[in-house]
Amino acid sequence: MKLKISNRFKRDSSRIIKKNPELREKLADTLLLLKADIFNPVLKTHKLKGELKGLYSSSWGYDLRVIFELSGEDDNKVIEMITAGTHDEVY
Repeated sequence: MKLKISNRFKRDSSRIIKKNPELREKLADTLLLLKADIFNPVLKTHKLKGELKGLYSSSWGYDLRVIFELSGEDDNKVIEMITAGTHDEVY
């Protein structure tokens, strides 16, 4: 799988890491897990409903989430990272 990072995701995750530098490694681990298996139980990945229908969310720590879109077929799947933030910020 390929990871595609949006500018919004870069901005949002950088803002969070600037406040809490120790989260940089946790985000890197989360992205590696997503790339290997988006449905790894550790990530708590789930489809979103309502206005965010068609997107997925995964956990990036206790109250942090990453929102992404999954596209492509089989071996050519692409994970496009949309945004990151606390539960209340992204939903």
